[in-house]
Amino acid sequence: MNTPETQAVYDRIKAHSESFLGYPVAKDFSYSDYAPFLDICINNVGDPESPSTFAIDTKDIERKCISFFAEMLSSNNKDVWGYITNGGTEGNLYGLYVARESFPNAMVYYSESTHYSVKKNLHLLNIPNIVIRSQENGEMDYEDLEQTISYRRDKPAIFFLNIGTTMTEAVDKIDEIKRIIKKYAIKDYYIHCDAAFLGTIAPYIDAKPKFDFAEGIDSISISGHKFIGSPIPCGAVLVKRQHRDRIAHSVSYVGTMDTTITGSRNGLTPLFIWDFIKKHDHKGLRERVKACQDVAAYTEHKLNLLGVPAWRNNEGLTVVFPTPSTRICKKYQLASQEDIAHIICIPGITFGQIDAFLADLKTELHDIPTETEAVLA
Repeated sequence: MNTPETQAVYDRIKAHSESFLGYPVAKDFSYSDYAPFLDICINNVGDPESPSTFAIDTKDIERKCISFFAEMLSSNNKDVWGYITNGGTEGNLYGLYVARESFPNAMVYYSESTHYSVKKNLHLLNIPNIVIRSQENGEMDYEDLEQTISYRRDKPAIFFLNIGTTMTEAVDKIDEIKRIIKKYAIKDYYIHCDAAFLGTIAPYIDAKPKFDFAEGIDSISISGHKFIGSPIPCGAVLVKRQHRDRIAHSVSYVGTMDTTITGSRNGLTPLFIWDFIKKHDHKGLRERVKACQDVAAYTEHKLNLLGVPAWRNNEGLTVVFPTPSTRICKKYQLASQEDIAHIICIPGITFGQIDAFLADLKTELHDIPTETEAVLA
């Protein structure tokens, strides 16, 4: 490190990285081989399929990443277009943007369990929207959706679906959405999936939920830093090519098409994502998912043995349980909402870390003084 100050910042971040259990950020990666790229300004300006007069980019690698994700999501480059974003929020913003351009008079329907950023995106885009109730597990309440739709069956509909909610990893069922669309003969509609966390997980689960392009979705947002892992937040958005074509226009001074949310885009993160893909591919991702499921199942089982009512949706990686003390939440950086908290068993979280958490929690549950408390006493 260059200075004591930056060393202190690194030490603080490193310590916090080793202790957190409550957020979906993989921590089993190393991209130190890419350090030389930090001395170059890499800018993927404009459309990834369109060259630019500013040629210091990684668009060729970006296109390879999108091709992999398109295949993973039951499509191909002919029918689907996409780009590497700075995270799930940008991907959701893009999906809602092209949905609005397709159906300017549409109403957006999304559940109360949807990520907080979506409300902000809807405000920025000025799209009318209605919040639908959620079921106890975090999944959309389809009866409430159906009743709400019945009063507006003549209006275009944009369905914003969660493929893994923030707190409980619940999945909104596309089959239910299609049933409602058919029942009320909704002619004009658009389906966007927020698969920020589960996008690179669900395709490799044995009983995988339906949510890809083969199921008739129009766009999807996935994250790169959550399950794949990256030192810089990133993700991908994929849309049916017809939607991208509707909003594309040329920008002469950079010699490329303007099809993305931001002009300048990160050219480093595609290198990280592609590095992961080359090392793991579909087989490695499947093994990665299974390993994390094993840790999650262990965590759920051990918590229940302690008398803590823990549960998971769909054998997922998110273990939900009653919110513990403020001390425990702060020490392990547990996300909590109302009366529930969760541990997300992402890559990099070990059985040993879970055991340490369980021992700490057991001590507190049984009100046994810790070594530090005993000394102070």
